[in-house]
Formats: sequence, structure tokens, C-alpha cells
Amino acid sequence: MSPPRSVTSSCLLLSPAMHPLANAFYRRHGSLMKARDVHQVWAVGAPDIQACACIQPLTDGYGHWLTSLFVDPSVRNQGLAGRLLSQMRPAVSGSIWLFCRPELADLYHHHGYQITGNLPESLASKLQRYRREKDLIALVNLG
Repeated sequence: MSPPRSVTSSCLLLSPAMHPLANAFYRRHGSLMKARDVHQVWAVGAPDIQACACIQPLTDGYGHWLTSLFVDPSVRNQGLAGRLLSQMRPAVSGSIWLFCRPELADLYHHHGYQITGNLPESLASKLQRYRREKDLIALVNLG
């Protein structure tokens, strides 16, 4: 077993030219997550990314959708997801919506997210589709 990695403190918004670093990070960990052109991509530790999250504006004007939050398993439980959430929130106007497994709700609650059943239509249909294969809940941070 390898020793735990040290945590990098920098959290930053990646330029579009750096999105491939996020995609390499996701692939390295076997994740199907992907940074897309419409995303703002936030990372801890670039270019040696240890945690990453993507956020995209909703086309219906209801805020943003947080997707693809992932932390390297070797540095989990060291506050990196919280650091991403804390740094991202003031830089994003409006509500931030997300879907997560129920066991992750406490992490998000600590950062101002609340469970919701009142979703914008664009997200309600996605959640319904995703729930066919996964147990997910919807949360929102109203900002």
C-alpha cells in the first residue's frame, strides 16, 4: 500500500485550455465524468489534480448545475470537496443544483445545499432518467 499523498492547497478555475487535465484526472481514476466546453472546471492541485468539479449554466435561466465532483481516493476525507464547493460558490451567480448519492448529502448540507424536489424541468427529466440506474437525490444551494 502506498503512503497517503499530501494535499495541495490551491483551488482554481481552469482555463478551457486546461480542461484536458481534468479529463485525464477523471480517466486516471476510471471515472466516466468529463469536462465539456460548456463547463467551468474547478480543480485542487492543477496540474497534479487531486479533486475536480464541473459546473454549467442551465439554459432555462435557473442557475447552474454542478456535475462531476470527484476527489482522488488517496486524498479523500481531507476537505478537498469542501474546498471546491467553498471556492466555487462566490464565483457563481444564482442557484447551484446537483444530484448525489444520499450518503453524500451531509457533505453538501455543510456547504449550504438543501434537498429539493422542486427542480427546473431540464434537471427534473435528467434526474428521472438517472434514477433508473442510480439512487440519487437532488440538492440546491440558492446562493
